[in-house]
Amino acid sequence: MGYLSQIGMQEPYLYLTGVDPRLDGQHFARHRGRRTSVPRILAPHPGIPLLRSPTVLGNRLNIEKMKAADPRRFAMANALRVLAMDAVEAAQSGHPGMPMGMADVATVLFDNHLKFDPTSPDWPDRDRFVLSAGHGSMLLYGLLHLTGYADMTLDEIKNFRKLGSRTAGHPEYRHASGIETTTGPLGQGLANAVGMAMAEQSMAARFGNKVVDHRTYVIAGDGCLMEGLSQEAITLAGRQRLSKLIVLWDDNGISIDGKVSLSDATDQLQRFAASGWDVRAVDGHDVAGIDAALTWAKANGKPTLVACKTHIGLGAPTKQDTSKAHGAPLGASEIAGARAAFGWSHGPFDIPNAVRTNWLGTAKRGAAARAQWHTWLGNLSNAKQAEFARVMAGEPPNKLAGAIRALKKQISADQPKVATRKASETALAAINPVMPETIGGSADLTGSNNTLTPGMGVFDIDCRGGRYVYYGIREHGMAAAMNGMALHGGVAPYGGTFLCFTDYARGAMRLSAVMGLRVVYVMTHDSIGLGEDGPTHQPVEHVAMLRATPNINVFRPADAVETAEAWEIALTSNDIPSVLALTRQNLPTLRTRHTNLNLTARGAYVMAEADHKRRVILMATGSEVAIAMEAKSLLEAKGFGARVVSMPCFELFAAQGEAYRRKVLPAGAVRIGIEAAVRQGWDRWLMGERGSEKKADFVGLDSFGASAPAEELYKHFGITAEAVAEKALALM
Repeated sequence: MGYLSQIGMQEPYLYLTGVDPRLDGQHFARHRGRRTSVPRILAPHPGIPLLRSPTVLGNRLNIEKMKAADPRRFAMANALRVLAMDAVEAAQSGHPGMPMGMADVATVLFDNHLKFDPTSPDWPDRDRFVLSAGHGSMLLYGLLHLTGYADMTLDEIKNFRKLGSRTAGHPEYRHASGIETTTGPLGQGLANAVGMAMAEQSMAARFGNKVVDHRTYVIAGDGCLMEGLSQEAITLAGRQRLSKLIVLWDDNGISIDGKVSLSDATDQLQRFAASGWDVRAVDGHDVAGIDAALTWAKANGKPTLVACKTHIGLGAPTKQDTSKAHGAPLGASEIAGARAAFGWSHGPFDIPNAVRTNWLGTAKRGAAARAQWHTWLGNLSNAKQAEFARVMAGEPPNKLAGAIRALKKQISADQPKVATRKASETALAAINPVMPETIGGSADLTGSNNTLTPGMGVFDIDCRGGRYVYYGIREHGMAAAMNGMALHGGVAPYGGTFLCFTDYARGAMRLSAVMGLRVVYVMTHDSIGLGEDGPTHQPVEHVAMLRATPNINVFRPADAVETAEAWEIALTSNDIPSVLALTRQNLPTLRTRHTNLNLTARGAYVMAEADHKRRVILMATGSEVAIAMEAKSLLEAKGFGARVVSMPCFELFAAQGEAYRRKVLPAGAVRIGIEAAVRQGWDRWLMGERGSEKKADFVGLDSFGASAPAEELYKHFGITAEAVAEKALALM
């Protein structure tokens, strides 16, 4: 079967040789040593016949032909276009061009393919729709409004980009139903979608493909594909053969600076194909071709890229196909010209009833599918139904607390001297058997991060029930995929790398915090204590950077007991991500007296009380708590009482009531903070909270580390018990 008949096009096609078939009339290709203008053509894949766009004549769009081809969908798409134009114009801010260009693609997707039900927006088996090109947010808001999502009212559309509205400049998760993820930082939505597709496969393996059987659709732009994150995401998806992932690329050739060709010449179809994807190119304004391509994509055994050749700002008389349509209001004259081109005689925000009726009808397919889904869910055993409801709600299993208590008791009795990364592995070995929704992984550092425990199995093409992902050297892709898993629901992702490499994962980690997702970052090798690998691998500023990020819990546990407690908190906190900063070097067990209470949950607590009259409070985290305990002994030997406060989580301590904080950090005593990192973030506890600048000091780092054994480095940088005692004595 030829390509034209496959996608339902009958117009003549042509073969071209010696030129790049993916360039259009706005670009040039080198051919036999000279620059040659290339006609606007589309290429689904090398070796497949090329075709002229049925809606494009040179650089002029044949809008009348679009209307004649499918009047109903043409009107539906125009409703999206005018809402985008009107909302951006009213706000005098926004990006109208992308929604105008991708309206036909979105219309076909929602009208004939996407499985959704606005009356039950959180239905677990809905298809996920991710607008990775989040700057085109009015496309999503228009879709949600027109398809009948109750909280996306016309007033919300009119209040686009206004304070307190659901229609933020970029889609914000939890602001409105139907917004599956926060997008705007380009490429993040695409990478989130990879995680969503992985979660779907994992859940289907657990609960059956009757109860879990949905796709993840993405609209991505040129910027999404230029971001380095996209390479990590698409190669991971290709390796995993995530066949229910379909990406619709808005191939409009325009970025903010101008033509994409100013900065990029990547053959995206070849790039995706080389990464294990099926690829096809279509005219993004030919609804029949789009429909056929989506039907083809759904039958594929690989993830699919559909390159949709579109016109940014479609219909705008002078701004179509220019950067002027990208990120600014079109202006009254351009909007009037576009309305005339569309034959749209209605005023701002005015959608005819017939068009509204057609849009509301798109949800009927999803409503029927949801009714059938409830039947399939009811066929599961009561226990299986309860388990499905539990994991989708993000509720921890009843056995988790008992498993942690038993582990803590054993640690306090055995008093092992182990690195907290090893203590984390021990905790996971207790957690994973009782919490089957966990999905772990590592960015090619499994043996160093200690993130794999017995019996998990490997998540792979032929084993979707496996719970461990080999992410490869893709820190950013791993973090973004874990966000997607958490957004999908039903799974509890955690992943590991070195703490220093949060630099690579930072973009996605910030979005974990922005969205309030239960994602656990296992960040080992947390200080100069990692030793000989040197300053490139030794985090100095990273803990401070993470603590400066709102809505993220940063744990730096002092021993195996605190590590187990940190894991319990991380897995039972549904609205906040967690970072576990863990050591490479062995640490003694300091919590030798067992308690069922989770003391780490208080953020800070008294690890050891002063024997003599209290003169100093030594505050420390992680590996430096042991140093504080040694310094306490030195001070007590001289008759100066020293309290040691372990501070595994600044954020949780700050959330405690003032009475508790005063109890832990009373006024009057000298305060010394101890951490093998920079001082930023410590002054609140040293000089605030009833402290005094004249009676406070810090033992840590103010430079990068060095390459040497850990013991030598601590002495070299003066992070020792003797240095702590000396500073305390100097202030008393």
